[in-house]
Amino acid sequence: MSRVWNFSAGPAVLPEEVLRQAAEEMLDWHGSGMGVMEMSHRGKEFTAIAAQAEADLRELLSVPANYRILFMQGGAIAENAIIPMNLMGDKRVADYVVTGAWSQKSQKEARKYGEVNIAASSEAGGFTSVPAMVDWKLSADPAYVFTCTNETIGGVEYPFEPDLAQIGRGEVAVVADMSSHILSRAVDVSKYGLIFGGAQKNIGPAGLTIVIVRDDLLGHAMPHCPTAFDFKTVAEHGSMYNTPPTYGIYIAGLVFQWLKRQGGVAAIEAQNIAKAKLLYDFLDGSDFYENRVDRACRSRMNVPFFLKDEALNDAFLAESKAAGLVQLKGHKSVGGMRASIYNAMPLAGVAALVDFMRDFAARRG
Repeated sequence: MSRVWNFSAGPAVLPEEVLRQAAEEMLDWHGSGMGVMEMSHRGKEFTAIAAQAEADLRELLSVPANYRILFMQGGAIAENAIIPMNLMGDKRVADYVVTGAWSQKSQKEARKYGEVNIAASSEAGGFTSVPAMVDWKLSADPAYVFTCTNETIGGVEYPFEPDLAQIGRGEVAVVADMSSHILSRAVDVSKYGLIFGGAQKNIGPAGLTIVIVRDDLLGHAMPHCPTAFDFKTVAEHGSMYNTPPTYGIYIAGLVFQWLKRQGGVAAIEAQNIAKAKLLYDFLDGSDFYENRVDRACRSRMNVPFFLKDEALNDAFLAESKAAGLVQLKGHKSVGGMRASIYNAMPLAGVAALVDFMRDFAARRG
């Protein structure tokens, strides 16, 4: 069976060589006589796998020494609750910048644990841009400022690092949901108090959550925060307080090693720029399709687009699937189409999509 071009927003495409390596090691990891899924998380074999994965991620993102890397469960949605339970401390308010469906969901969840101030929102404009940081209205003493730096559904990506020192509020920690673009571009981790993301878009299988948290933000959990979700406890136990998602960590580690072989984050970012440019340039030159996101805030990872004649949507999806291009249907909340072109999607896959879209428009336009 030939592999398709998989444009799913998540769980998403993984590097083929990673999948092949995992298949080869499925029954016997490095002569251990057992597969990774069968290993004790406290055995020397798996602890070596986890330590290497953490070291490689720290290297890829140049994570400073005063940040802890945690391998957790529950996904990014669970982090919407885990973060306020850990970071609110004795403060009453957290600030949220709402730029799409995911940050909207995040602020609603946070209201269960404290007050929420909407520091900025692009809802009035249809969530097609990111409010300029000079327009953010922070509260007097927020526990943190929450951002979703790439909105998977709307295809909006921050065109800047949210450095609050630039608006005189450098004392406030920035929290960033980077689920759908982590490791796709260079990031200055020191600009953030906490970065998190579900693995299933750009790192590995669903079930693993990555949290990168600054040391001074540990130890402030609410009394009712579950122990397994207390960042300080997880950090003190090296992500082994409970049984972690072992196979997810293993696959993530293979992806980190694959990224290093590609030349690291800088090299993969250059590839992502080229892929996004190819697709957006085609959309911009077409009178058959359109992308509605502010050009300055377009995501390199998630590209939503619409057929101007939406009566052709079903035909587009059926014919694209027949051509080996799958998972192009847009999220149910916004409709249209969406191509997610994560790190593991090669330029050839994007070229195949553009060729199909051009042919479809010529036949149906």
